[in-house]
Amino acid sequence: MTLLSVLDQSPVIAGHTAADALAATLDLAQLADELGYTRYWCAEHHGLLGVCNPCPEVLLARLGSLTKRIRIGSGGVMLPYYSPFKVAEQFMMLEALFPGRVDLGVGRAPGGDMRTAQAVAAGTYNRGDQFAQQVQDLVGLMDGTLPADHLAHGVVLQPQIETRPQLWVLGSSDFGGLLAAQLGLRFSFAHFINAHFGHLVSEAYHDRFKAGHEAKPYLACAVFVICADTEAEAADLERAVDLRRVQMAYGLNAPIPSLEQGRAQEYGEREQLVIDREKPRSIIGTPDSVTERLLALKDRFRADELIVLTVAGSYKARQRSYELLAEAFELPRSN
Repeated sequence: MTLLSVLDQSPVIAGHTAADALAATLDLAQLADELGYTRYWCAEHHGLLGVCNPCPEVLLARLGSLTKRIRIGSGGVMLPYYSPFKVAEQFMMLEALFPGRVDLGVGRAPGGDMRTAQAVAAGTYNRGDQFAQQVQDLVGLMDGTLPADHLAHGVVLQPQIETRPQLWVLGSSDFGGLLAAQLGLRFSFAHFINAHFGHLVSEAYHDRFKAGHEAKPYLACAVFVICADTEAEAADLERAVDLRRVQMAYGLNAPIPSLEQGRAQEYGEREQLVIDREKPRSIIGTPDSVTERLLALKDRFRADELIVLTVAGSYKARQRSYELLAEAFELPRSN
């Protein structure tokens, strides 16, 4: 059976508020729990009008209380902003509240522009220069293996519990994959960011994996997917995605385009080049075509599971996409 999970950026669709977006996240998490998805991850972003979750650790506490079975986690916490010790405390608390259900995924991207990054970090954003050491510190904190000369060695990590969150490294290049392999960690590759060379990153991760925090490699592939009942509906939904890609290419900070905006937009030659260039980052179609492409991608990546990111021009269409995928992959529904 293919394992499917959810990555949610809490998108704010034009004509809606951040409160609407967060309400849609709560609804989707409960639906994913019922439909049989394996985990529900929340992404961290800052200063963007199209997505509205700057603190996944806060939202996860709410999601854990609303769901029964599904794992909850960060996809991910942008570690260069923070103290690894504080992040460890936050996710140990979540693990204490929802034992055996918490994932701590970490990445090194800013989740916004550099000016915003410096504002979030009070002017000390390290641009990922210390990320490898920070991840190593997290492993040491969780495993109790910090070296004797480490600042946090011997400091009590609260809450004191027996279980631990699952640790993941997130990335869209060979840097994250090789770091995860070196430290013996789970790795999630962001195909929705880099659609062209991810299979090579996957090969390197598997080939160079050293048993450490985990005994064997485990790789997830995070993919942008929209699944619709008909090809005509899929094409309609894709128009809003095309507009979003153009907006991003021009650096426009705006809400996610609605279906109406997508239908009304016309493009010049330059914009069409952007759209064509970005299409490999998305898998959009009916259940049959989407399933076929996802399974091919899973095989190419030697992926243990697929993490699905769906950003559409309506919240209803997003929910329907996850319903169709669950049906197509015959996920085991909760009673």
